[in-house]
Amino acid sequence: MALPMSSCSKFYSILTKSSVTTNARWLFITAARNTYEKKNEPVVKDVKEVLLDSEEKKQIEKLQQRITVPSMAPISCITGVPEEHIKTRLVRIFKPAKNPMQSGTFNTRKWKLEFETRERWENPLMGWSSTGDPLSNLNVQFSSQEEAVAFCEKNDWPYYIDEPKESSFKHKSYGANFAWNKRTRVSTK
Repeated sequence: MALPMSSCSKFYSILTKSSVTTNARWLFITAARNTYEKKNEPVVKDVKEVLLDSEEKKQIEKLQQRITVPSMAPISCITGVPEEHIKTRLVRIFKPAKNPMQSGTFNTRKWKLEFETRERWENPLMGWSSTGDPLSNLNVQFSSQEEAVAFCEKNDWPYYIDEPKESSFKHKSYGANFAWNKRTRVSTK
């Protein structure tokens, strides 16, 4: 059974008016309770903050801040290498040359550190070269020259830089061996 339109609209308007008024009253009452409770609530303070002096508070704030260390603080005193092996020696920073026995350029992209050699002798029994230097076999590689310099400065090592020598490529042609031009012809005699 369908109700006539006039009775449906009256029923709907009565429902909406009553629910809106009850919701509005409920919201108003809860808001009033919350504000009343907040006004009468005692302020809670931390016991540590109340008992500390102003100097103690400043000290705690300093301790909670980040510690800053100078960026160039040398670490040579904690590395464990004796000073006699480091202070009087010079470090060479270089980019190794291409291996002449092969056409590849494998080890030519990295920068390396090398200490100047000392205390070398030839073993009388086998003829091998020997050394008493603990840093003679040190092999450290870096991707750039700046990183190698920063590492030496961080360890407080004296250093010098060997700039790489760029080779110039001479374009050669096999046909130039048979040319009649005097400039490009190579004598076979």
